[in-house]
Amino acid sequence: MNTPHTLDIDTPSGTTRRGFLAGAGAALVVGFTLPHAGRALAAEASFTPNAWLRITPDNRITVICGSAEMGQGVLTAIPQLMAEELDADWTTVRVEQAPANTAFNNPAFGMQATGGSTTVRGHWDVMRNAGATARAMLVAAAAEQWKVPAAECRTEAGQVIHGGKKLSYGALAEAAAKQKPPEKVALKDPKDFRIVGQRKARLDTVGKTDGTAMYGIDVNLPGMLVAVMARAPLPGAKVAKLDDSKAKAVKGVKQVISLPTGVAVLATGYWAAKKGRDALQVDWDLGANTGLNSAKVTAMLTEAASAPGAVALQAGSADAKGAKTVEATYEAPYLAHACMEPMNCTAWVKPDGVEIWAGTQSQGPVQGILSQVASVDPGKVKVNTMMLGGGFGRRFAPDFVIDATLLSKISGAPVKLIYTREDDMAAGFYRPASVIKFSGGLSADGKATVLNAGVGSPSIMAASGFMKIPDNGVDTFAMEGIADHPYDIANQRLAYGRKEPGPSVWFWRSVGHSQNIFFMESFIDEMAAAAGKDPYQFRRTLLDKQPRYKQVLEVAAEKAGWGKPLPAGVFRGIAVAQSFGSYVAEVVEVSVNADGSPKVHRVVAAVDCGMTVNPAIIERQIEGGIVFGLTAALYGKITLKDGRVEQGNFHDYPVLRHNEMPRVEVHIVKSTEKPGGIGEPGTPPIAPAVANALFAATGKRLRSLPFDTAQLKKA
Repeated sequence: MNTPHTLDIDTPSGTTRRGFLAGAGAALVVGFTLPHAGRALAAEASFTPNAWLRITPDNRITVICGSAEMGQGVLTAIPQLMAEELDADWTTVRVEQAPANTAFNNPAFGMQATGGSTTVRGHWDVMRNAGATARAMLVAAAAEQWKVPAAECRTEAGQVIHGGKKLSYGALAEAAAKQKPPEKVALKDPKDFRIVGQRKARLDTVGKTDGTAMYGIDVNLPGMLVAVMARAPLPGAKVAKLDDSKAKAVKGVKQVISLPTGVAVLATGYWAAKKGRDALQVDWDLGANTGLNSAKVTAMLTEAASAPGAVALQAGSADAKGAKTVEATYEAPYLAHACMEPMNCTAWVKPDGVEIWAGTQSQGPVQGILSQVASVDPGKVKVNTMMLGGGFGRRFAPDFVIDATLLSKISGAPVKLIYTREDDMAAGFYRPASVIKFSGGLSADGKATVLNAGVGSPSIMAASGFMKIPDNGVDTFAMEGIADHPYDIANQRLAYGRKEPGPSVWFWRSVGHSQNIFFMESFIDEMAAAAGKDPYQFRRTLLDKQPRYKQVLEVAAEKAGWGKPLPAGVFRGIAVAQSFGSYVAEVVEVSVNADGSPKVHRVVAAVDCGMTVNPAIIERQIEGGIVFGLTAALYGKITLKDGRVEQGNFHDYPVLRHNEMPRVEVHIVKSTEKPGGIGEPGTPPIAPAVANALFAATGKRLRSLPFDTAQLKKA
């Protein structure tokens, strides 16, 4: 047996991987500020009034986007915000991905990171003010040249105009750069928008279709090694025995390196590294997770849900009873993110610093963390943000970036680390499993008067390494969608019980809403059925104090033709939710085959996300959220046996196929409210809407995800 190169991580004895990451989290917002408000990014003679904008004499307008593009459209939406207040000619606008730098912090987070559907709502004011400031400076430059009052000049489509005189922004770039930025600028009235709110074509489409757009997995460097890891199954697992002799015998394999997260094989190419990784003989000591299985997880979470001690909401009388009582227990499993582009990062640790190329959602935190990993100043860590082939929260985690950097540091070469799908799915970060126990009360006339709920779930806040559970003991993510539900019910006790079965938990698209809206909207349907009420009308009576919820519910019902006849064998279900500042209601039409398998024919969604930037992007995000949520409802499940995850790839963790995709209609509700998020809110309502439709079709209530459709099989 050969001894692999093992890393000394320089942490106190007994420090865990999670502890290491938690310590690194202290550096989440370190970075450096661009000199002269971003002018270091600019070519000479260009106009760079701030870090976000560059106008060059050739009349090209470049917007710098600090957020990661993972399909949600930020590389178009952010330029639209800037171009609107700038009065730019949209045909001259291009976009660049920003480096890791505090100048590009997401205002919603206070650090440069992408998640929580925050990019547009976080940058709504920032980008508009930046554009308006630049426009004022261009006007001042033109007015000075023409020797006229600036107030007499106007702007339109990338030009400053005074009477019959016109100057393009490019022609004014050098002069505008000498103007003093105004302390305050007036922003446009939304009624005057001509770019924001319009269906502008996405600026990243061409690169994605002609192959010039670069994803992390596309990176190649001279002398680069490719690494594939046998990752530790579940936290706390350690290598008990390793034989790497067969791995080292594979042609192209150069090194075998052990890290706290697993054993890596480094080779001249991916296939050699993969073959070497498969040839490793690793025996794992699973520690506390030895023997863990899904039945034990359910038992632990059910125990926590039965006696939840952390109260998120208490209202009315804790002892109130209804004339009729409804009780139910619901469960949701662990879920993998299953991004189509596997986790990857290329890292190069050089004598004077670190450079990485990665599709990451957390450039700012990564810069701080890697400065500690490589023992360099944060300013010496260069993060090249690549396109992301799916994020869903998974690429907010720093594990793959840390591992790649450590491997480069040890090997002395640039290293591209690629997790196989099996390794990422079997030893990755999961949406928490969760159990909820409901008890509801109805008055004699069928009105909801009592709602009690106990949630049993692990804590994302604790797992994150950079968030603290509040003093009341309630993990906010575990209770979102439950503790802040919209229904007017007089007597409530909604509480949380924390239990940590073992697997790592992490942010997953729509986070706690993803399971909690399924729980809540399904149980509200149960109460409606017990009351003998129409589920749509039952909800309406409880939403008089929630006009935005009520409006999207009504729009979805109207557009879907709620109450109107359907073809024989087709039934409707409905659900409504608010997440990330946006309100979404969905109505589905479902039929059930003889074997119990459901067919979702149509989804009608109504969304109120406040003021909109690009309706086409909104529609696509709602559609994508529905695909994601429907996949989870029908198929998504990570199960455990003997301390290991059973799923490995799409053959046993399937995703929705083309022939299963329903027809989707998206109706955007006009609003003057501040923008909400859009990348995640389409996901939460789909599972309960389908479950409620299946109840309408069969009279059987499915209370677990994914749906056990064998229960629906016709006799």
